Amino acid sequence: MLNTFHSAAGSLNTRRRFLKLAGGFFALLPVMSFSGVSSFSSRAKSAAGNSAYAGTDDQLLDEIERAAYTFFWEQAHPATGFVKDRAGASGSDKYTVSSVAATGFGLTALSIADARGYADSHAIQQRVLLTLESLASKAARHQGFFYHFVDWSSGARAFKCELSSIDTALLICGVLTARQHFSSNAAIVAAATQLYQQVNWPWMLNGGETLSMGWTPESGFINSRWSHYCELMMLYLLGIGSPAFALPPASWKAWTRPSITYQGITYISAGDPLFTHQYSHAWFDFRNQHDGYADYFQNSVKATQAHKLFCLSLQGQFPDYSQNLWGITASDSAHGYLAWGGPPATGPIDGSIVPCAAGGSIPFLPADCIAVLRNIRGSYPAAWGRYGFTDAFNPLTNWWNPDVLGIDQGITMLMAENYRTGFVWNTFMANPEMKAAMKLAGFRPNG
Repeated sequence: MLNTFHSAAGSLNTRRRFLKLAGGFFALLPVMSFSGVSSFSSRAKSAAGNSAYAGTDDQLLDEIERAAYTFFWEQAHPATGFVKDRAGASGSDKYTVSSVAATGFGLTALSIADARGYADSHAIQQRVLLTLESLASKAARHQGFFYHFVDWSSGARAFKCELSSIDTALLICGVLTARQHFSSNAAIVAAATQLYQQVNWPWMLNGGETLSMGWTPESGFINSRWSHYCELMMLYLLGIGSPAFALPPASWKAWTRPSITYQGITYISAGDPLFTHQYSHAWFDFRNQHDGYADYFQNSVKATQAHKLFCLSLQGQFPDYSQNLWGITASDSAHGYLAWGGPPATGPIDGSIVPCAAGGSIPFLPADCIAVLRNIRGSYPAAWGRYGFTDAFNPLTNWWNPDVLGIDQGITMLMAENYRTGFVWNTFMANPEMKAAMKLAGFRPNG
């Protein structure tokens, strides 16, 4: 049954729909246990380094950002700018599929790289403009929404995948970040503005109060909806702020906000993987403010704290988990792409570590998350490659993922930069549509 839900770049099931469909099944699976832990651990230790990372925290974060930028530059097609969904960690692979989400992260990564002087500004702006123009003229879309996966050279729909509402949102976040950062480039501003204005957000409601997860020309709208708290906040805020096809502000109140309590920590969550507490926060600055329901930044702080405690609770089965080695979120595994994490325990957890779990939560729990990244960087050299941390690895079984994923390199890069300078937050939130959307949704300063 796991193979049925396997969702890698070549799967017919798309990533977030997979998470939605598989969630109930995985919730029934136990945490996996292994015999022969000692022998596995000894093999893992043989692959680990013997010294801690020697640089400063800022040096580490800069290494992470530079490596991620290298991915987004090298693994974007030079004739379209579309970023591969995944690539070999060494840069050697034959993948040809782009995800629009990875391209959205890529546009933001290019903006960060330009601000930091990682490469020639003119070359970066040319790549940004190429990407925006290719999105407008080559990428398959309908009602302004983009297909989840496209061929990276032609923009043609791949795998008969869905027209994805959430992945379009991730793309538009990158589009608007680039528009604001390169505001002196009239061509970039015009192309980015047009892409945003063409998304028909109310159409994706399909007559309901909450947004559908997507649409296909073969079957119409997907029945599953964005109806409970997860990474959906950016989706609704982008829609509410749209200057052309705006969602009603009441849509912000249409989705539910269930809560869970774990080891005394109560926070809003539907039990989804940790990335759901990260993605909207990569662009929208929820710090020091709240709506009628919550302070969402502090909610993600609590979610990260609870996730760390959850991982530490598994030390009896997985002795490599420790204060400086934890983190499980939707990722590759030795058995395919999985929705796993907790609390509550979800998926066939097997002792793997997913670096972007800590990487994407750096602003929420800086000392704890950076300690994990320092430990991996210094003690597990096989987990680091040309593009930064591998997507996942298992120190218990000595498994190292040969690939990196664009969305996972992206969330780590963006959150590292937000922690260092707040650049993505400051740039994205300078878009007037985003300020208006937050106000319409009822956000106000704390205190």
